[in-house]
This record gives sequence, C-alpha cells and structure tokens, in this order.
Amino acid sequence: MRRDVRRVVICGVLLAVLSACAGPQNSQNRPVSRAPRATTSASAPVPETPAPDAADRAPHRIPDVGDRLQRRIPADSRQVVAVYGHGKDAPDSTVVLYSRSQYGSTWNRVRAWPAHNGKRGWTTDHHEGDKRSPVGVFTLTDAGGVLADPGAELPYTRSASFAAPRWWPRSHWHDFDHVIAIDYNRVKGTPPNDPTRPEGAAKGGSIWLHMDHGSGTSACVSLSRTAMEYLLRTLDPDRHPVVVMGDRADLAS
Repeated sequence: MRRDVRRVVICGVLLAVLSACAGPQNSQNRPVSRAPRATTSASAPVPETPAPDAADRAPHRIPDVGDRLQRRIPADSRQVVAVYGHGKDAPDSTVVLYSRSQYGSTWNRVRAWPAHNGKRGWTTDHHEGDKRSPVGVFTLTDAGGVLADPGAELPYTRSASFAAPRWWPRSHWHDFDHVIAIDYNRVKGTPPNDPTRPEGAAKGGSIWLHMDHGSGTSACVSLSRTAMEYLLRTLDPDRHPVVVMGDRADLAS
C-alpha cells in the first residue's frame, strides 16, 4: 500500500550534507508533497538488456556477489539493484536490476545501465568526505527530488530544497531532479534529504541514487534520467528492494 504524503520540516543547511551527495537544506519550514502519479513519460524507453545464459550463473544468487554480501540480502527481498564498480579506485560502474517472483527463488536480470560512483572509488569503511562509495547491502525505502513524482512506487517527496547549489558546476545542477535514498546512516521513512545521521556525522550520509553528470560523485551512485525514472516506477516497497554495491573484488569476496 502506498503511504500517505507527509508534511515535513526540511532542516537548515549542513555542510556535511553538501559534502556527500545531498543538496542544500531549507532553513525555513517548508511543506513537501507527493505529486500525482504520471501516466506517461516523454523519455525514450530503455531497451531490455538480454539476460545471461543460465549456465553462466547460479540462478538462486545475485551474479558475482560472494557469500558475505549474499547472506545480507533479506530473505523477503524480491528486487535487487546491483552496482558493480569497475575498480577499487575507479569512478565507473554498471547498475543491474534483478528481480524474482513472490514464490520463486530464481533471480532474473531485468535491465542494466552505465553509472558512476564515488570519484575515488569504494570503501568498506566510509567516512565523511573520503569521496568513496560505501560497500554493502542497503535497503531502498524513500525517494524524492526537485521534479514532480514520475510515478514512483516508493514514497516520493518533492521539494525545491533538493536543488544543487548554483555555485556547483552547471553540469551538476540537475543531479537531484530525482533521487532514491540509499539507507546508509539515515532514518528510514523520512525524505532523502533529512540530515539525521544515527551513527554520527563522521560516518557520512546523504548517499543516494541520483541523476548522472558524466563523472564520479562524492559518494553516491549516479545514473541517466531514463534509468532513474525506470527505477522509480519499478522499485516497489512491497517487494523490499535493496541495493548491493561495491567494486567487483569486494562484491565477490
């Protein structure tokens, strides 16, 4: 069931948020709302990515993910966004969406897209400002952005407070038109730009899936607008989506 739109108070500007991937916070009380669901989109459809031959992988596992992370995928999860980093210190990655049916155990590859991650690569011990994306398995529960809800299944908060500051390069201004919060050091069930960090500011936060600007990020994972719109319309809270992310060596370990 879709949750009712909440009115939230967006907190003041936090430098810690800006140094991650979140936009500036609004220093005044500002209501946010969930826009009506769109029924059409002007974006071109993303072509299907052919599934690999069954002999190339174990069908009951996410490909190229070792036991350590495989065990952390919740048993009730039926959607996995896998982010395969191209190297420990590389900013380039590939995002693959996998799904399985309610009563099935076989993971099916749905679509794939090129993406970017932290400009310095990946880390298993993420800290604020290290410019590396955290390796791990994280739930995906909340979405939002500057633009209207494109028909998201996840609760979507629209607010101008997501906008990237205009002192950032122009190529980054639309990074947060659409975002999906990665539940790393954040409170689930709140807008993605809620600055609360339960593990403390030093552990970083505000790590999102968001729109791509063509190069590495501060710690987030960025994709094309078409890919973000597809994920927003596809990731379903009733299917308990998670992201499994890291460089290929750490994923396989």
